[in-house]
Amino acid sequence: MCALRLKPGIGDISPYVGGESGIAGVDRIIKLSSNESALGPSPKATAAMEAALADTFRYPDGGCTDLRAALGNEHGLDPAQIVCGAGSDEIFSFLSRAYAEAGDEVLYNEHGFLMFPIVTRLVDATPVKVAEKDLCADVDAFLAAVTDKTKILFLANPNNPTGSYLPLSELQRLRAGLPDHVLLVLDGAYAEFVTADDYSPGVELVDAGDNVVMTRTFSKIYGLGGVRLGWSYCPPEVADVLNRIRNPFNVSAIAQAAGLAALKDTTFIAKALADNETLRAWATEKLTAIGLTVPPSVANFVLVRFPYEEGKNAEAADAFLKSKGIIVRRMGGYGLPNSLRISIGVQDEMTALVDALSEFMG
Repeated sequence: MCALRLKPGIGDISPYVGGESGIAGVDRIIKLSSNESALGPSPKATAAMEAALADTFRYPDGGCTDLRAALGNEHGLDPAQIVCGAGSDEIFSFLSRAYAEAGDEVLYNEHGFLMFPIVTRLVDATPVKVAEKDLCADVDAFLAAVTDKTKILFLANPNNPTGSYLPLSELQRLRAGLPDHVLLVLDGAYAEFVTADDYSPGVELVDAGDNVVMTRTFSKIYGLGGVRLGWSYCPPEVADVLNRIRNPFNVSAIAQAAGLAALKDTTFIAKALADNETLRAWATEKLTAIGLTVPPSVANFVLVRFPYEEGKNAEAADAFLKSKGIIVRRMGGYGLPNSLRISIGVQDEMTALVDALSEFMG
C-alpha cells in the first residue's frame, strides 16, 4: 500500500473526460463531441505555426507581449491587464490557487463546466452547485447561495452544455449583489459566437471594479484547441497575482504565433460565425421537426433532449449515432442524463446527423 500522503481534496476529484474521438472499426468519423470549430484553424494560423517550428529550440516570450498587445488592440483593452494561459482551464486553476483554500466555498451553476469543481477541489475548497432556472444560470439562486465562506463564483456565459446565456443587465445585477470578498469569474469561451444585442462577455464589469475576471479562449471559433491558448482580462491587482503564480513560459511559441495570426484573419472568423449561425438554426429546426426538444443556443452546439421511452432515449440515440460513425457527447456527467450535446459541424456533417436521428426517431 502506498505510504505517500495525498493532499486533501485530490481524492474527491472526478477526472475530466473530454469528448470521444474514435469508434473501433469505423474509418470515417464525424466528430461532433467537443465543440471544436467546424472549419478548423485559419490557414494563416496554420502557416504561422509551421513558420514558428524553426525557432522552437528558443524559449517563448514569457510575457506573451505581442499577443497581449494584439488582444488589447482587438478588444480595446489594456494589455497590462491581460494574462495568457495554456487554455482558459489553466487560468481557472491560477484563480483557485490564488483566492480559495480549505474551508472556502466556490459557487458554480447546476449544469456548469466540469472544470470549475475540479479546480476547486485542487485547493481543498468546497464546490457548491447552484440550481438553474429553465437550463439557465439563476442570479437570485446564486446570490442566495453566497455565504461568508464564498470566495469565487465561476460562471460560463454562454454556458456549456446548455447554450444559454445571461444578458449584461443580469450580470450587472449579479455583481451588484455579491459581497466584495467574492471574485466573479466570467468564462467567455463561446463569446465570439453570440450575436444577441444584450450580451457582453464582461469587459464592463472588469473595468467597473476589482473583483471580476473575464476569461476567453482560442479553442473554439479560432479552431486552436490543440495548441492550448487562453487569456484573461483582469483588474490590475489580479493580473499581478496571476503573473506571480503562472510558470514563466506557460504559453508555447507555437501557440503565440497561432493566436497572433488567427486574430488577424477576420474574414475567416466572420465565415465561421456566419456558417455556425446558419447551420445551428437549420439543425434546430430539423431536429425539432422530428420530435426532439432543442433549447435555444447561442453557441456552436445544441443540447438535444430525448424521450424517456426505452429505445428512444439519449443512451439509445448515442449508440445508434455511433453505428453511423457519428460521435456526440453524453451529458450524464452534467446532470442531464437524457440529453446529448451536439457540436455544429459543416453542412454535410449536420445533414448526416439529421438523417441519422430522423431514422432513429422514425
